[in-house]
Amino acid sequence: MASNKKYWKSVEELNEDSTIVKALQDNEFVTEIPTDEFLGNKEALSASSTTRRDFLKYVGFSTAAATLAACEGPVVKSIPYVVQPDEIVPGVANYYASTMADGFDFANILVKTREGRPIKIEKNDLAKNGGSVNARVHASVLSLYDKNRLTGPMVGGSEVSWPEFDTAIAQKMNEMSGKDIVLLTQTFASPSTSKLISEFITKYPNVRHVVYDTVSSSAALDAFQNKFGTRALPDYDFSKAEVIVSVGADFLGDWQGGSYSKGYAQGRVPKNGKMSRHIQFEANFTLTGAKADKRVAATPSQQLQILKALTGGSTSGLPENIADAVNKAKAQLQKAGGKALLVTGLPDVASQTLALDFNANSEAIDVNKPLLVRQGSTSEVMSVVNGVISGSIKGLITVGVNPVYSLPNSKEFAEAYQKLEMSLAFSMKQDETASLAQLVAATPHYLESWGDAQIKKGTYSLTQPTIRPLFNTRQFQDSILQWTGNSKKYYDYIKEVWTSSILSGGSWNEALHDGFVSSDVEMKMEEIKPATEGSGLMQESTSNGALAALSQEGGYELTLYTSTGIGDGQQANNPWLQEFPDPITRASWDNYLTVSAADAKDLGLVNKNVANGALNGSYVNVSVGGVVLEKIPVIIQPGQAKGSVGLALGYGKTAAIQEEMQTGINAYPLYQNFSDVQKVNIEKASGMHEFACVQLQSTMAGRSNDIIKDTTLEIFNTKDVSEWNAVPVVDYDHAPISIRDKKADIWSPFDTTIGTHFNLSIDLNACTGCGACVIACHAENNVPVVGKTEVRKFRDMHWLRIDRYYSAGETFKEEAEMYENLPAFDSYEAVEVPNYENLEVAFQPVMCQHCNHAPCETVCPVAATSHGRQGQNHMAYNRCVGTRYCANNCPYKVRRFNWFLYSENDEFDYNMNNDLGRMVLNPDVVVRSRGVMEKCSLCIQMTQKTILDAKREGRSVRDGEFATACSNACETGAMVFGDVNDEESEILKKKKDDRMYYLLENVGTKPNVFYQMIVKNTSEA
Repeated sequence: MASNKKYWKSVEELNEDSTIVKALQDNEFVTEIPTDEFLGNKEALSASSTTRRDFLKYVGFSTAAATLAACEGPVVKSIPYVVQPDEIVPGVANYYASTMADGFDFANILVKTREGRPIKIEKNDLAKNGGSVNARVHASVLSLYDKNRLTGPMVGGSEVSWPEFDTAIAQKMNEMSGKDIVLLTQTFASPSTSKLISEFITKYPNVRHVVYDTVSSSAALDAFQNKFGTRALPDYDFSKAEVIVSVGADFLGDWQGGSYSKGYAQGRVPKNGKMSRHIQFEANFTLTGAKADKRVAATPSQQLQILKALTGGSTSGLPENIADAVNKAKAQLQKAGGKALLVTGLPDVASQTLALDFNANSEAIDVNKPLLVRQGSTSEVMSVVNGVISGSIKGLITVGVNPVYSLPNSKEFAEAYQKLEMSLAFSMKQDETASLAQLVAATPHYLESWGDAQIKKGTYSLTQPTIRPLFNTRQFQDSILQWTGNSKKYYDYIKEVWTSSILSGGSWNEALHDGFVSSDVEMKMEEIKPATEGSGLMQESTSNGALAALSQEGGYELTLYTSTGIGDGQQANNPWLQEFPDPITRASWDNYLTVSAADAKDLGLVNKNVANGALNGSYVNVSVGGVVLEKIPVIIQPGQAKGSVGLALGYGKTAAIQEEMQTGINAYPLYQNFSDVQKVNIEKASGMHEFACVQLQSTMAGRSNDIIKDTTLEIFNTKDVSEWNAVPVVDYDHAPISIRDKKADIWSPFDTTIGTHFNLSIDLNACTGCGACVIACHAENNVPVVGKTEVRKFRDMHWLRIDRYYSAGETFKEEAEMYENLPAFDSYEAVEVPNYENLEVAFQPVMCQHCNHAPCETVCPVAATSHGRQGQNHMAYNRCVGTRYCANNCPYKVRRFNWFLYSENDEFDYNMNNDLGRMVLNPDVVVRSRGVMEKCSLCIQMTQKTILDAKREGRSVRDGEFATACSNACETGAMVFGDVNDEESEILKKKKDDRMYYLLENVGTKPNVFYQMIVKNTSEA
């Protein structure tokens, strides 16, 4: 049977008397339009000179105003081609295979260009070992058009030409002869760049190369290097694991480069009655914990005990509930044998070694072809930092890293950095490091560059430029070639390296077309050694001490993490990522300290929703050692382990960041010894912080209990579908009939059998909530960014949102038994009060459901919204007069109203407000104006192009060709789009699947979007 669990978005919903929740349920727009603010002010009116534009502002969004606004069209200045390039056909997109490798995110991609402009990133389906095309990778196309980029090289703060810059470098390198210079770079994982750096060091022997990963994986690298002799990270295929136990490893997030979602999802969808079992021990609530069958909240120090207990140790000293969970997990791991997998995120070599030893016989681990996406050594980086501060290092060349911002002791380092005899920064922006450097080499965006990478051993990838450099920039590699006296361009250098070794006689053009090549050719990469030689020093040079320090009494255990949107902070100036709501907290434009409800009560911290539903929270000061971060806002996070707190890295940047994007607190000062686990002290600070949190926005609460449907694997396998996925019934002739029965239909049905009829399937088991689809939708459909103030007013414009629901109860079975065994006269408080410690989470992507019986269509007075023959619900923006009746009548709350003009408006200074940023806009989709409704169109521009392409080629559309931006972006296969009139289509199979259900089906809207219900594997040992 389906569970009758209570799902809730926010703690506020659990308050039965909440006027805020009631207001949000009853009113589409909680904040009234402030017409009286101006119209009631006679002095302001009499003093005003009412232009046509002011008139629109005064009257608000009335029908008359919107109608008048529709008369005015934008002026577009076009410059024709003198000689049109052969490969560019106006109106036709070109796709180029490339690779993103910025030192934090590595991915094989396809780049969509229009008239020579990159406008969208897609995943490269040919590349099976190509990293993760996550939300940040999708958003990276917008970072190309960042108006804060450097426009040319600089010497002493003044712009110079490249020949002048090269002369200055040659002079400086001669002066520095014999002095210690460090080349501090990101992880390139690039065979050609490694070769180039070796040649550079040969010419300048006083230079040594050190790799610096802003967010370190050094403990895992050291453990792997100790055991297997290669500095790399093991690769895991989660689809081969029947039992997965994770101790503090967010492997659906950024853990060890993060590219495990696809394999994980394959094992989590029930096939032939089987699916993997996933148990998660963690402190912060992560994406991975949200998807687990059993999540156990545990502090980092408890995680260390848990890991030892799972690998042969004792559970003594652990709380009873955790010890019980550990014993059951251990039994299941042993039972699974070679199909068991144990992973950990604990930042010490001993813990990582325990996991490697345990997985020695696992089918899911690959140590022969490991990942090369992290190469940094904490001991070497610490040696460099100490050398700069002490003065023993005289020169520093930084490439792709920003140590003045990201080092834990950045203030001390910055002071020493300015005293260096030579400081050279290769940077795209005048960031914190570049702004202090004597010499700054402006580098291009990766979409303007050549490059190569070996993401996974045996798979080599190519990066190719998809647009000519927008500014006077030059790649680091081209500069090295210039400075070593090599007259080759980097393109020729890469081609020579590849044709002489990697390709083994294969075609360069074919490799460039595909974006990658599989090859067993061994490329000599730089060998990275610990700073000090000797047995055991590798472990000592990493952060073992941080975990040992956690045993000290007092304080809280902090886990630092990288957020799904901002990552390590490289793209902090990207408005798409800033406005992207965190999958768990649903907050955007901020980082914050997550604390448990119990700890918040002890510290006197509060979260409260104000009258319009917006969230406010307390401030705290956090200190570790002598470092104090003041006024960090707090979010009380259900499921946070008591005694632990969490804080995201990557925020708080100010250099080369426009004012609107200067958000959050820089947490790197707390990243002591490059360990993401710290012991901190917390004290409450004065004031309240205003969050842009959408957790109560667009709520469907009060509509139906059939928003999320779930069951257990046992019930799924043993009970009839009518018991666990019942179809709602209605009364007909005094008898219940299925809502899908034609007799239950009071509408005249559309004929959906002729031609194409589109449906979209969303599998809630496979959806990880990663948000790649949200950013892809932004890019494809020109969705505007509205900023923190407007998001706080619930005016975000996301066409696709991912609702996050909590539910309480250790397991379905235990919760049901608890309800059944309540005493007869009990107050039933247990039913209403959630178990904060053992929450379950469900993610649900919601977009326009494209109802065949659409409530929005019947209430539009001007027929701006109508139904198409292919099943899509259309919006004619030019007809819309902004009554918002459709939004009020939509049970799914998926329509968005343009309160303002978001393009070319200084009040919204994001990408659409400058000529450079607007280059990312998709010309196939109109930019909507103020006063109209907009929503998901199921990417009608994409579906129509597919139909026209097939028609031009004289054939029918093949299954799998139809796609939307979200279905293309989904790595896990959770979203499947297609034509249900194609009898052989995958979408039709999904529609006939027993797990299929419609959202709010009892409303009778008959959507063309449907969901596959959640199945959890709750079997214990």
